[in-house]
Amino acid sequence: MATQTSEAAGLEPGRRAPGFELRDQHGQSVTLSSYADRSPVLLVFYPFAFSGVCSGELHGLRDGWAEASAGRAELVALSCDPVHSLRAFAESDGLEFPLLSDFWPHGAVSSAYGAFDSGRGASTRSSFLVDRSGRLAWQVHHAIGDARDLRDYARALESLDQ
Repeated sequence: MATQTSEAAGLEPGRRAPGFELRDQHGQSVTLSSYADRSPVLLVFYPFAFSGVCSGELHGLRDGWAEASAGRAELVALSCDPVHSLRAFAESDGLEFPLLSDFWPHGAVSSAYGAFDSGRGASTRSSFLVDRSGRLAWQVHHAIGDARDLRDYARALESLDQ
């Protein structure tokens, strides 16, 4: 079941999204601020690389993001998996968008977004749309076993255009 309330993550729409600097699957540094003034960015937090629901969701993004976003936003996926696991995941599953490692300090960025499950030691299944000014425009949270719908992302992007 999805929730779109700000209370779920403790982040209010319109507030500045927490900044970060993380390494991607290639070991390159990626910052949220690098997207500022260039493009909105969809941050997709997911629990575990190579798991069934996460793989299905990321395959859906791999295959459908270009159409769903119509070039209106960048896509970044985040988990608490180490960089080397993300590299293997990206290579085996043909994932070419950035997969960021929130491994150390473990879950710090996920926690800043209210998207960390300390019992599992993993990110929750949460998504955040950050506008060009670095402000939170939209968010959605799902139970760990419930996949997100790509159409929700398209609708959130449409709301930015209005």
